[in-house]
Amino acid sequence: MNKTTRRRRSPEESKANILEAAERVLTEQGPQSLRLVDVAKAAGVSNATVLHYYGSIEGVHSALMEQMVEDLVGNVLALELPEDVTKFRGFAFNALIETFEQKGAARLAAWIELTDQSKRLTTVREAVARVIDTKIQHEDLPVEMVENVILLSVVMALGLGLFGASLEDLLGRPRGTARAMAIALLTAGTEKMTEALPKDDQSS
Repeated sequence: MNKTTRRRRSPEESKANILEAAERVLTEQGPQSLRLVDVAKAAGVSNATVLHYYGSIEGVHSALMEQMVEDLVGNVLALELPEDVTKFRGFAFNALIETFEQKGAARLAAWIELTDQSKRLTTVREAVARVIDTKIQHEDLPVEMVENVILLSVVMALGLGLFGASLEDLLGRPRGTARAMAIALLTAGTEKMTEALPKDDQSS
């Protein structure tokens, strides 16, 4: 009787498998279920394997959040720059909000903050810098202004991800109303901020 030989995963594949399992648990059950035993079970590995690669369940939380940020950055960087800059901003804002709404990132981010783990998110600053350098700096806008817009965008996306659908239902508004208004406000506000800049700031 022939036995099927099970191929051993590489360390990179093992880590990816654990994060994929953690994302499934997050999406289906919420961050409160991102416990060591649940993630290990979903990944089909032992608790010790998870700890070997991530040190703690908090390490899994941080790595998953950072992966979501990286995926978001990848989506934004993949966008083709249209001639209409306002249209690009709308695409970027929509990609940000969609990530926080649909993949559970808002709930995970809130969980990380409430459990005082936010200092572990070491790649967020670098991710923001990459987006600015690659996709936004061509507009010659002040970096401080761009960072402020990104800050506000993330705060709004978090709110939408956590409360958007529930409040829409509570107030009897169609699903997607809050997202559409947020994108419109962010786009219009950014446009007004750009128009208000001294000409030297926009051309320097």
